[in-house]
Order: sequence, then C-alpha cells, then structure tokens
Amino acid sequence: MQQGLNLLQRFAGTFLRDVNLGVILMNTQFELIDISDMACRVLGLVKEEIINCPVEQIFANMPAEHQLVHRNILDGMVVRNHALSWTNNQERYELLVDSNVLRDEEHRVVGAYIIFKDVTNLRSLEEQVQRSDRLAMIGQIAAGTAHEIRNPLTSIKGFLQMMRKTMQDLGMERESGYTEVMLTEINRINELVNEFLLLSKPKNVTYDAVDISRVMREILPIINNEAIMHGVSVQYESADKLPQVIADRELLKQVFLNICKNGIEAMGDGGRLTLTERVDDDERKVNFDIHDTGPGIPLFVIDKIFDPFFTTKSEGTGLGLSVCQRIIHDIGGHIRVSSKGFGTTFTVSIPFP
Repeated sequence: MQQGLNLLQRFAGTFLRDVNLGVILMNTQFELIDISDMACRVLGLVKEEIINCPVEQIFANMPAEHQLVHRNILDGMVVRNHALSWTNNQERYELLVDSNVLRDEEHRVVGAYIIFKDVTNLRSLEEQVQRSDRLAMIGQIAAGTAHEIRNPLTSIKGFLQMMRKTMQDLGMERESGYTEVMLTEINRINELVNEFLLLSKPKNVTYDAVDISRVMREILPIINNEAIMHGVSVQYESADKLPQVIADRELLKQVFLNICKNGIEAMGDGGRLTLTERVDDDERKVNFDIHDTGPGIPLFVIDKIFDPFFTTKSEGTGLGLSVCQRIIHDIGGHIRVSSKGFGTTFTVSIPFP
C-alpha cells in the first residue's frame, strides 16, 4: 500500500512538472496547493510566489472575464470543455477548461481542481482554413469580374475628364465641381477593384530567401513619414542575425506596411509604434511584433478583424487584413493579435528552414 502511494506521489509530481496541461489544485479554504509548470507559463505566474496563497488574492487584479477560478467550484460546480480566451502580456491563448471537486473516501469535499488545454494553434488553424475558403471564393469572383468593371470605368473616367476641361473652359465652375465629385468616386471604385484583385492569387509571385530585417529597413522611411503625419513616434528594435525566410519580398512589404498603417491610424497624437524582431528557435519561426499604444480592440471585435469586409473605418473596405492573413498563411505562417484595452499587438510569425 505504501509503495503504491509513493508511486502515485511520484507520478503526481512528474505530471505537474512535465505534462502539457494547465493544472491548478485548491483546498477547501480556496488556497492554491499546487500548479503545473504549463499553467504558470500560460497564466504568467511564478509558482514559488503563489503556493498556499488564497486563489482570490492571486487573481485579484484581473478583470472578470479573466477570473479563471471561482469559489463556487468548491460547491460542486462541474465545468467541461469551457472555452476561454486568456491574454498574458502580448500573448493570447485559447483555452478549454475542465473543473471539478475532489472527495475523500467518505465523499466529503477535500478540494478542487482545474485542468485546461491550450488549443490556440488548433483554433487559429481552423479560423485560417475558414477564412482561406472565403477568400478563395471571393478571389475567384474578383478575378472574373474586376476587368469587366475596370473597362467601362476607364471609358467613363476619360469622358468625364474631357467634360471637366470643357466646362472649365466655358466657366461652368459649378458643373465642373460635379465632375470632380464623380471622378473622385470613380477612383474609389478603382481602389476597391484593386483590393479585390489582391484577394485572388497574385501573379508573378517569387518565393526567395528573404532577410526580414532588410525588408523592414527598406520600408521604415515610409512608416516614419506616415507616423509623422499622425504625430506618432516609431521605435524599431532589430535582432542580430535573423534567419532568412522563404517569401515574396514585395508581398511581405505589403503586409508590414498595412499593419503598421492600421496601428498608426489607431493612435492619436503622442502615440508610439514599436516594431520588434525576435526568433523562436523552438518553433523555428521569425516573429515580428507591431505594438501600438492606441485604445485597443474590444473583445467582441478582435475575432472578426481578419474577416473579409469587416471594418471599423468609415471609408475602409475591410479587405486589408484579410489579404495580409492570406499572404502569410500561404508561406506557412500566421498573424495573431492581442489587445488588453490599452494597446494592440500584431505578431507576424513566419517559419524559417
């Protein structure tokens, strides 16, 4: 019996240390008795600082939606596969949570446990596949109709320009102003058609070994100019000897410029845009963080921002981030976003050979 108990104790210690699950154990006083290493990593906790502390104290400074542990768990509340989003610094995790009470031989409650799985990659992959399917359908429609729209628009624009000149020569200033409005609207339609074409598979894509640091240095003057116009400062934190990735250089520029422009426009005067390069050797990915100090993205919006045609801008098409997502997805990477109400971070992750 004693040997079996020792074996169980050894297993429990190894389980909490090595298993790829978040595990939290509590006693009936709602004090944390033990926690797995993975739970500490995801929740941003230090094990030695929280053991035997009241659970309510550990999570006291976190908003209601991040209250992973509730006291009513000790009343026998059972949770199965509860989906929960958790943000730790700049990392956002999608978790599936289970919880239940622990009872002794006489069926008395002696504690409770919470177990959660990190399904971030699974959820991200599922969402990317769904978006890719929608983008592929839209891209097919765009490729088939864009040129048919452009041809008559070009004729209309040419005749309007001629009419505008004639009206200006005849002193018809009011009528000339009308043509200006019409030409502006035609230009907007042309821009929309251009974005539609980007949704279809772009032609002449060239995949080569690309130095992301060099790509960033080439577009940094453009980002700085955009920032100056909005009263925003830019901080670029480069990494030494980034491994090269396989990608199309021009498409990468498009992705970084689009996300940086969104971040700059989200901030008012005095904001800061921080660009950070880093390498994840374990995942073999080059990560590029784009962090702004804007108002953040509400939780009810953050899951929709990559959807085609979803936009919060009055004149936006809602296609920019969809195109960026497709470009990065096509080279085996992903874009993640995290926002805690006082800034937003987009992380572009690209695998390297």
